[in-house]
Amino acid sequence: MQRHLISAADLTRDDAVLILDTAEEMARVADRPIKKLPTLRGRTVVNLFFEDSTRTRISFEAAEKRLSADVINFTAKGSSVSKGESLKDTAQTLEAMGVDAVVIRHSASGAPYRLATSGWIDAHVINAGDGTHQHPTQALLDAFTMRRRLVGPDAGLGKDLDGRRVTLVGDILHSRVARSNVDLLHTLGAEVTLVAPPTLLPVGVETWPCEVSYDLDSTLTKSDAVMLLRVQRERMNAAFFPTEREYSRRYGLDGDRMAKMPDHAIVMHPGPMVRGMEITAEVADSDRCTVVEQVTNGVSVRMAVLYLLLGGAEPAVAHPSPTTTLATRRSAPTSELRPTEEK
Repeated sequence: MQRHLISAADLTRDDAVLILDTAEEMARVADRPIKKLPTLRGRTVVNLFFEDSTRTRISFEAAEKRLSADVINFTAKGSSVSKGESLKDTAQTLEAMGVDAVVIRHSASGAPYRLATSGWIDAHVINAGDGTHQHPTQALLDAFTMRRRLVGPDAGLGKDLDGRRVTLVGDILHSRVARSNVDLLHTLGAEVTLVAPPTLLPVGVETWPCEVSYDLDSTLTKSDAVMLLRVQRERMNAAFFPTEREYSRRYGLDGDRMAKMPDHAIVMHPGPMVRGMEITAEVADSDRCTVVEQVTNGVSVRMAVLYLLLGGAEPAVAHPSPTTTLATRRSAPTSELRPTEEK
Protein backbone atom coordinates (compact mmCIF):
# COMPACT_ATOMS: atom_id res chain seq x y z
CA MET A 1 0.00 0.00 0.00
CA GLN A 2 0.95 3.64 -0.38
CA ARG A 3 0.91 6.44 2.15
CA HIS A 4 -2.16 8.10 0.58
CA LEU A 5 -5.06 6.95 -1.59
CA ILE A 6 -5.55 9.72 -4.14
CA SER A 7 -6.26 7.92 -7.41
CA ALA A 8 -7.26 4.43 -8.47
CA ALA A 9 -4.51 4.69 -11.09
CA ASP A 10 -1.89 4.71 -8.31
CA LEU A 11 -2.84 1.20 -7.19
CA THR A 12 -0.92 -1.80 -8.48
CA ARG A 13 -2.65 -5.10 -9.10
CA ASP A 14 -1.23 -6.45 -5.80
CA ASP A 15 -2.35 -3.33 -3.91
CA ALA A 16 -5.89 -3.66 -5.23
CA VAL A 17 -6.17 -7.40 -4.55
CA LEU A 18 -4.79 -6.87 -1.02
CA ILE A 19 -7.51 -4.28 -0.34
CA LEU A 20 -10.24 -6.55 -1.75
CA ASP A 21 -9.01 -9.52 0.29
CA THR A 22 -8.81 -7.42 3.45
CA ALA A 23 -12.33 -6.16 2.75
CA GLU A 24 -13.51 -9.80 2.78
CA GLU A 25 -12.13 -10.10 6.31
CA MET A 26 -13.89 -6.87 7.28
CA ALA A 27 -17.16 -8.10 5.76
CA ARG A 28 -17.09 -11.09 8.09
CA VAL A 29 -16.88 -8.70 11.04
CA ALA A 30 -20.31 -7.32 10.08
CA ASP A 31 -21.82 -10.75 10.80
CA ARG A 32 -20.55 -10.79 14.39
CA PRO A 33 -22.64 -9.79 17.42
CA ILE A 34 -20.01 -7.15 18.22
CA LYS A 35 -19.06 -5.33 15.03
CA LYS A 36 -16.27 -3.18 16.46
CA LEU A 37 -12.53 -3.82 16.18
CA PRO A 38 -9.88 -2.13 18.36
CA THR A 39 -7.49 -1.63 15.43
CA LEU A 40 -7.57 2.19 15.24
CA ARG A 41 -8.21 2.96 18.90
CA GLY A 42 -6.44 6.21 19.79
CA ARG A 43 -6.23 7.40 16.19
CA THR A 44 -8.17 10.40 14.90
CA VAL A 45 -9.76 10.57 11.45
CA VAL A 46 -11.43 13.71 10.12
CA ASN A 47 -14.03 13.59 7.34
CA LEU A 48 -13.38 16.82 5.46
CA PHE A 49 -16.34 17.30 3.12
CA PHE A 50 -16.47 20.47 1.03
CA GLU A 51 -19.16 18.93 -1.18
CA ASP A 52 -22.56 17.48 -0.26
CA SER A 53 -22.63 13.74 0.25
CA THR A 54 -24.78 11.16 2.00
CA ARG A 55 -23.63 7.63 1.11
CA THR A 56 -19.89 8.29 1.01
CA ARG A 57 -19.73 10.33 4.22
CA ILE A 58 -21.89 7.93 6.24
CA SER A 59 -20.01 4.94 4.82
CA PHE A 60 -16.63 6.35 5.84
CA GLU A 61 -17.94 7.32 9.28
CA ALA A 62 -19.34 3.81 9.84
CA ALA A 63 -16.03 2.27 8.76
CA GLU A 64 -14.02 4.53 11.06
CA LYS A 65 -16.21 3.86 14.07
CA ARG A 66 -16.18 0.09 13.51
CA LEU A 67 -12.39 0.30 13.68
CA SER A 68 -12.67 2.30 16.97
CA ALA A 69 -11.15 5.49 15.56
CA ASP A 70 -12.00 8.91 16.99
CA VAL A 71 -14.04 10.63 14.27
CA ILE A 72 -14.38 14.34 13.48
CA ASN A 73 -16.95 15.33 10.86
CA PHE A 74 -16.28 18.59 9.02
CA THR A 75 -18.66 20.11 6.48
CA ALA A 76 -18.03 23.34 4.60
CA LYS A 77 -21.52 24.69 5.26
CA GLY A 78 -21.62 26.44 8.60
CA SER A 79 -17.82 26.33 8.95
CA SER A 80 -15.13 28.97 8.48
CA VAL A 81 -14.89 27.86 4.84
CA SER A 82 -18.20 29.64 4.22
CA LYS A 83 -16.47 32.75 5.56
CA GLY A 84 -13.63 32.47 3.07
CA GLU A 85 -11.10 30.23 4.84
CA SER A 86 -8.73 28.51 2.41
CA LEU A 87 -7.93 24.80 2.16
CA LYS A 88 -4.44 25.57 3.49
CA ASP A 89 -5.78 27.27 6.61
CA THR A 90 -8.26 24.46 7.22
CA ALA A 91 -5.47 21.87 6.82
CA GLN A 92 -3.19 23.70 9.23
CA THR A 93 -6.00 23.85 11.78
CA LEU A 94 -6.41 20.08 11.52
CA GLU A 95 -2.64 19.62 11.79
CA ALA A 96 -2.69 21.58 15.03
CA MET A 97 -5.29 19.13 16.33
CA GLY A 98 -3.02 16.18 15.55
CA VAL A 99 -5.26 14.18 13.21
CA ASP A 100 -3.90 10.93 11.78
CA ALA A 101 -5.92 10.77 8.56
CA VAL A 102 -8.06 13.06 6.43
CA VAL A 103 -10.87 11.79 4.22
CA ILE A 104 -11.51 14.65 1.80
CA ARG A 105 -14.28 15.29 -0.70
CA HIS A 106 -13.94 18.44 -2.76
CA SER A 107 -15.55 19.99 -5.83
CA ALA A 108 -12.13 20.96 -7.23
CA SER A 109 -10.24 18.24 -9.11
CA GLY A 110 -6.79 17.83 -7.59
CA ALA A 111 -7.61 19.11 -4.09
CA PRO A 112 -6.73 15.80 -2.32
CA TYR A 113 -3.42 15.61 -4.19
CA ARG A 114 -2.65 19.18 -3.20
CA LEU A 115 -3.42 18.39 0.43
CA ALA A 116 -1.26 15.25 0.36
CA THR A 117 1.81 16.86 -1.21
CA SER A 118 1.70 20.41 0.15
CA GLY A 119 3.35 19.78 3.51
CA TRP A 120 0.45 21.55 5.21
CA ILE A 121 -0.55 18.46 7.14
CA ASP A 122 1.25 15.36 8.40
CA ALA A 123 -1.51 12.80 7.94
CA HIS A 124 -2.70 10.13 5.55
CA VAL A 125 -5.04 11.51 2.87
CA ILE A 126 -7.89 9.51 1.34
CA ASN A 127 -9.72 10.91 -1.66
CA ALA A 128 -13.49 10.60 -1.21
CA GLY A 129 -14.18 12.26 -4.56
CA ASP A 130 -12.65 15.34 -6.20
CA GLY A 131 -14.50 17.21 -8.93
CA THR A 132 -14.70 15.13 -12.12
CA HIS A 133 -11.32 13.50 -11.41
CA GLN A 134 -11.28 10.43 -9.12
CA HIS A 135 -13.25 8.46 -6.52
CA PRO A 136 -10.96 5.50 -5.74
CA THR A 137 -12.91 3.90 -2.88
CA GLN A 138 -16.03 3.81 -5.06
CA ALA A 139 -14.08 1.95 -7.74
CA LEU A 140 -12.75 -0.46 -5.09
CA LEU A 141 -16.21 -1.22 -3.70
CA ASP A 142 -17.51 -1.71 -7.26
CA ALA A 143 -14.68 -4.16 -8.00
CA PHE A 144 -15.31 -5.89 -4.67
CA THR A 145 -19.00 -6.29 -5.55
CA MET A 146 -18.15 -7.66 -9.00
CA ARG A 147 -15.65 -10.16 -7.61
CA ARG A 148 -18.12 -11.37 -4.98
CA ARG A 149 -20.97 -11.79 -7.47
CA LEU A 150 -19.02 -13.11 -10.46
CA VAL A 151 -16.33 -15.20 -8.72
CA GLY A 152 -17.53 -15.70 -5.15
CA PRO A 153 -16.51 -14.40 -1.67
CA ASP A 154 -14.17 -17.30 -0.90
CA ALA A 155 -13.28 -18.38 -4.43
CA GLY A 156 -12.28 -14.80 -5.23
CA LEU A 157 -9.62 -14.44 -2.54
CA GLY A 158 -6.28 -13.57 -4.12
CA LYS A 159 -7.87 -13.19 -7.54
CA ASP A 160 -8.51 -10.24 -9.82
CA LEU A 161 -11.14 -9.71 -12.54
CA ASP A 162 -9.09 -11.00 -15.44
CA GLY A 163 -11.19 -11.49 -18.57
CA ARG A 164 -14.41 -10.07 -17.12
CA ARG A 165 -16.26 -7.67 -19.40
CA VAL A 166 -17.68 -4.51 -17.83
CA THR A 167 -19.80 -1.87 -19.56
CA LEU A 168 -20.15 1.66 -18.15
CA VAL A 169 -23.12 3.59 -19.53
CA GLY A 170 -24.06 7.26 -19.28
CA ASP A 171 -22.44 10.55 -18.36
CA ILE A 172 -18.78 9.61 -18.69
CA LEU A 173 -17.75 13.25 -19.23
CA HIS A 174 -18.59 14.43 -15.71
CA SER A 175 -18.06 11.13 -13.87
CA ARG A 176 -15.16 10.60 -11.47
CA VAL A 177 -16.65 7.14 -10.85
CA ALA A 178 -16.15 6.25 -14.53
CA ARG A 179 -12.53 7.43 -14.54
CA SER A 180 -11.72 5.54 -11.35
CA ASN A 181 -13.42 2.36 -12.53
CA VAL A 182 -11.66 2.39 -15.90
CA ASP A 183 -8.28 2.72 -14.16
CA LEU A 184 -8.90 0.07 -11.50
CA LEU A 185 -10.72 -2.46 -13.68
CA HIS A 186 -7.94 -2.26 -16.27
CA THR A 187 -5.39 -2.89 -13.50
CA LEU A 188 -7.43 -5.90 -12.37
CA GLY A 189 -7.50 -7.34 -15.89
CA ALA A 190 -11.10 -6.58 -16.87
CA GLU A 191 -12.16 -5.45 -20.34
CA VAL A 192 -14.05 -2.16 -20.08
CA THR A 193 -16.39 -0.59 -22.64
CA LEU A 194 -17.80 2.92 -22.31
CA VAL A 195 -21.23 3.59 -23.84
CA ALA A 196 -22.49 7.17 -24.11
CA PRO A 197 -23.61 9.80 -26.61
CA PRO A 198 -20.59 11.55 -28.18
CA THR A 199 -21.42 14.74 -26.27
CA LEU A 200 -20.98 12.94 -22.92
CA LEU A 201 -17.53 11.51 -23.67
CA PRO A 202 -14.45 13.49 -22.58
CA VAL A 203 -11.79 14.78 -24.93
CA GLY A 204 -8.96 12.25 -25.15
CA VAL A 205 -11.10 9.24 -24.18
CA GLU A 206 -9.45 7.32 -27.01
CA THR A 207 -6.27 7.21 -24.90
CA TRP A 208 -8.04 5.52 -21.97
CA PRO A 209 -7.45 1.77 -21.50
CA CYS A 210 -10.94 0.83 -22.70
CA GLU A 211 -13.22 0.55 -25.71
CA VAL A 212 -15.86 3.13 -26.67
CA SER A 213 -19.28 2.43 -28.19
CA TYR A 214 -22.40 4.47 -28.94
CA ASP A 215 -24.69 1.42 -29.15
CA LEU A 216 -25.82 -0.01 -25.82
CA ASP A 217 -27.72 -3.00 -27.26
CA SER A 218 -24.65 -4.39 -29.03
CA THR A 219 -22.63 -4.51 -25.79
CA LEU A 220 -25.23 -6.04 -23.47
CA THR A 221 -25.02 -9.61 -24.79
CA LYS A 222 -21.29 -9.82 -23.95
CA SER A 223 -21.23 -7.98 -20.60
CA ASP A 224 -20.61 -9.59 -17.21
CA ALA A 225 -21.53 -6.34 -15.46
CA VAL A 226 -23.35 -3.22 -16.66
CA MET A 227 -22.93 -0.06 -14.61
CA LEU A 228 -25.35 2.81 -15.18
CA LEU A 229 -24.16 6.35 -14.41
CA ARG A 230 -26.38 9.26 -13.44
CA VAL A 231 -26.55 12.27 -15.76
CA GLN A 232 -24.96 14.97 -13.59
CA ARG A 233 -27.05 18.01 -14.45
CA GLU A 234 -25.46 20.01 -11.62
CA ARG A 235 -22.16 19.96 -13.55
CA MET A 236 -23.71 20.83 -16.92
CA ASN A 237 -23.88 24.30 -18.42
CA ALA A 238 -25.25 23.30 -21.82
CA ALA A 239 -27.63 20.86 -23.50
CA PHE A 240 -25.76 17.56 -24.01
CA PHE A 241 -28.71 15.59 -25.43
CA PRO A 242 -32.14 16.51 -26.91
CA THR A 243 -34.54 15.30 -24.19
CA GLU A 244 -34.64 12.97 -21.19
CA ARG A 245 -36.98 10.71 -23.12
CA GLU A 246 -34.55 10.43 -26.01
CA TYR A 247 -31.64 9.72 -23.64
CA SER A 248 -33.62 7.02 -21.84
CA ARG A 249 -34.66 5.42 -25.14
CA ARG A 250 -31.08 5.06 -26.34
CA TYR A 251 -29.07 4.66 -23.12
CA GLY A 252 -31.51 3.63 -20.40
CA LEU A 253 -31.66 0.07 -19.09
CA ASP A 254 -35.15 -1.47 -18.94
CA GLY A 255 -36.43 -5.00 -18.52
CA ASP A 256 -36.25 -5.84 -22.23
CA ARG A 257 -32.63 -4.76 -22.45
CA MET A 258 -31.72 -6.55 -19.21
CA ALA A 259 -33.13 -9.76 -20.72
CA LYS A 260 -30.45 -9.56 -23.44
CA MET A 261 -27.68 -9.80 -20.82
CA PRO A 262 -26.10 -13.18 -19.96
CA ASP A 263 -27.87 -14.98 -17.11
CA HIS A 264 -24.98 -14.40 -14.69
CA ALA A 265 -24.54 -10.72 -15.52
CA ILE A 266 -25.24 -8.04 -12.91
CA VAL A 267 -26.54 -4.47 -13.01
CA MET A 268 -24.72 -1.82 -10.97
CA HIS A 269 -25.17 1.85 -10.10
CA PRO A 270 -23.04 4.06 -7.84
CA GLY A 271 -26.10 6.08 -6.79
CA PRO A 272 -28.10 8.14 -6.49
CA MET A 273 -30.33 6.56 -9.15
CA VAL A 274 -32.74 8.55 -11.30
CA ARG A 275 -35.44 5.95 -11.86
CA GLY A 276 -37.11 6.22 -15.22
CA MET A 277 -34.14 7.86 -16.90
CA GLU A 278 -30.97 5.73 -16.82
CA ILE A 279 -32.66 2.79 -15.09
CA THR A 280 -36.26 1.62 -14.75
CA ALA A 281 -37.86 0.54 -11.49
CA GLU A 282 -38.16 -3.01 -12.84
CA VAL A 283 -34.38 -3.24 -13.25
CA ALA A 284 -33.50 -1.32 -10.07
CA ASP A 285 -35.64 -3.65 -7.94
CA SER A 286 -34.54 -6.89 -9.61
CA ASP A 287 -32.30 -9.53 -8.02
CA ARG A 288 -29.63 -8.75 -10.60
CA CYS A 289 -29.22 -5.18 -9.37
CA THR A 290 -26.45 -4.76 -6.77
CA VAL A 291 -27.11 -1.19 -5.62
CA VAL A 292 -27.86 -2.12 -1.99
CA GLU A 293 -24.94 -4.58 -1.92
CA GLN A 294 -22.62 -1.82 -3.14
CA VAL A 295 -23.60 0.35 -0.16
CA THR A 296 -22.98 -2.55 2.26
CA ASN A 297 -19.69 -3.43 0.60
CA GLY A 298 -18.59 0.20 0.73
CA VAL A 299 -18.23 0.02 4.51
CA SER A 300 -16.10 -3.14 4.32
CA VAL A 301 -13.85 -1.70 1.59
CA ARG A 302 -13.35 1.58 3.45
CA MET A 303 -12.56 -0.32 6.64
CA ALA A 304 -9.91 -2.21 4.65
CA VAL A 305 -8.38 0.99 3.26
CA LEU A 306 -8.26 2.62 6.70
CA TYR A 307 -6.82 -0.53 8.27
CA LEU A 308 -4.07 -0.86 5.66
CA LEU A 309 -3.12 2.83 5.80
CA LEU A 310 -3.38 3.36 9.55
CA GLY A 311 -3.40 0.02 11.33
CA GLY A 312 -0.08 -0.28 13.10
CA ALA A 313 1.54 2.33 10.87
CA GLU A 314 4.34 4.40 12.36
CA PRO A 315 3.82 8.17 12.63
CA ALA A 316 4.91 9.90 9.44
CA VAL A 317 8.22 11.74 9.40
CA ALA A 318 8.12 13.36 5.98
CA HIS A 319 5.63 14.22 3.26
CA PRO A 320 6.28 11.81 0.39
CA SER A 321 4.41 11.86 -2.89
CA PRO A 322 1.20 9.79 -3.15
CA THR A 323 3.14 7.54 -5.53
CA THR A 324 5.72 6.71 -2.87
CA THR A 325 5.25 3.00 -2.25
CA LEU A 326 5.48 1.48 1.21
CA ALA A 327 6.09 -2.17 1.95
CA THR A 328 2.91 -4.12 1.29
CA ARG A 329 1.15 -5.11 4.49
CA ARG A 330 0.28 -8.76 4.96
CA SER A 331 -3.21 -9.99 5.66
CA ALA A 332 -4.70 -8.78 8.92
CA PRO A 333 -3.36 -10.69 11.94
CA THR A 334 -6.09 -12.60 13.74
CA SER A 335 -5.48 -10.66 16.95
CA GLU A 336 -6.20 -7.37 15.21
CA LEU A 337 -9.49 -8.64 13.82
CA ARG A 338 -10.90 -9.69 17.15
CA PRO A 339 -13.91 -7.66 18.27
CA THR A 340 -13.42 -5.06 20.95
CA GLU A 341 -15.19 -5.38 24.27
CA GLU A 342 -16.97 -2.08 23.63
CA LYS A 343 -20.45 -2.12 22.15
